[in-house]
Amino acid sequence: MTTFAAQSFDPARVAHLSGRFAPVTAEVDEADLDVVGELPADLDGLFLRNGPNPRFSPIGSYLYPIDGDGMLHGVWISGGRARYRNRFVRTPAVVAEEQAGRALWGGLESMILPKTPDVSPELAGTFRDLPDINVVRHAGRLLALAESDCPFRMGPDLDTIGRETFGGALPAGITAHPKIDPLTGEMLVFCYTLEPPFLTWSVIGPTGTVIGGPTPVHGVDEPLMIHDMALTARFLVLVMAPVFFDIEAATSGGAMITWRPERGTRVALIPRDGGPVRWAHDEAFWLWHTVNAYDTVPGDGDVVLEYVQWAHLALGAPGQDERPNPGGLVRAVVDPFGGTMHRTQLDDSRIELPRIDDRLIGRQHRWIAVASGTGAVGLLPGEYDAIRWYDTEDGTGASLLWRAGDLSVGEPVFAPAPGDGSGGYWMTYATDRTDASSWLLVIPADAPSAGPVARVRIPVRVPLGLHGNWLPTEEHSLVP
Repeated sequence: MTTFAAQSFDPARVAHLSGRFAPVTAEVDEADLDVVGELPADLDGLFLRNGPNPRFSPIGSYLYPIDGDGMLHGVWISGGRARYRNRFVRTPAVVAEEQAGRALWGGLESMILPKTPDVSPELAGTFRDLPDINVVRHAGRLLALAESDCPFRMGPDLDTIGRETFGGALPAGITAHPKIDPLTGEMLVFCYTLEPPFLTWSVIGPTGTVIGGPTPVHGVDEPLMIHDMALTARFLVLVMAPVFFDIEAATSGGAMITWRPERGTRVALIPRDGGPVRWAHDEAFWLWHTVNAYDTVPGDGDVVLEYVQWAHLALGAPGQDERPNPGGLVRAVVDPFGGTMHRTQLDDSRIELPRIDDRLIGRQHRWIAVASGTGAVGLLPGEYDAIRWYDTEDGTGASLLWRAGDLSVGEPVFAPAPGDGSGGYWMTYATDRTDASSWLLVIPADAPSAGPVARVRIPVRVPLGLHGNWLPTEEHSLVP
């Protein structure tokens, strides 16, 4: 593949490489973290989050939130006490750059690829791995996930074990947002590529063995970008916004990712039993993240999909794209047989990073938690200063709001309370805009608008973004 040197690039001028988003390089272990308030006695497990964190100052380009090396930030909680550890996901590119003491790969937009003797022949001319978006546990494996590539398996102390191909069955990789069916234990995934077949889906059984796929999605005949998915008892749900890849343009200095609204947005309902794909089509919109999906009738009926909608895809530096980009929480009802889709705007607040109680994936949920902007301060794209909760059973569109004040908050993650399945806590990392200190917040689900009952001081700043999960001790052995 032809490469070219990017034109003038100054990482100091990239907003998402500074301030609350700035990468950190120190790997820290600290026990007995300071706690303001009191950690609930029934919390026992690991809060773990992944996110883009370049190991060295980027060269060529930097496109948030796609570029960047992965770094895991973990807080182990037990007996009302907490400890912390962070580690880079050490891909071959990170290891090579650590040996060189500088960045060797450019950002995706720059197409700068290393050559020998800077790297080994095996790495020369290759793209870097980017497992920097999410981290999940399935079948005893802890996986740092990339956009559409192989995840990297991590050890119990967050050391990097290596690239995970699931016994060679999924060499092209999976998505950054797999969905684990809480009833079957299956993990469903998809993978888009730049060459045919452009889109496939697979099923990884509860023991970690691939039991289905990769299966091509018929009707997809060009490379396009899909960030997230949803799941029902019947279908894998993929929203295909008109975001296409143009490698030829990228190699000659143009844009690799293009927005083509005239193509509209399609929704694929892929039967989990292997039946033909059902399609629906609508005017163009973009989504980064789904909330959840479910069948209106068990084993039948329409499909309800809730998600955070944007008018178009926006990437790059703040202010680079001045088009209005309204969004908010949307519910779409898709008819699998008629191919129609009806969208209802539930709220137009500035929100992102939606989560539910993951035990309800694929079934009707009640509460949705999101990171939200209050408009009170000037924040960067991807930065939020509140958490909002929607009650989908209320019927009025009402929501609860906790204003975080000087804190910029991240994705809220639900941690169920042990026992009968009722109750729990919402957890998120947050960074103080006044002194750059970072905290783990623990917010009770039964009174979320009252704010945290505990704030755990993190010994290093945790850069804002992206995704993580709560891993109960009773279900894993990832304590170092």
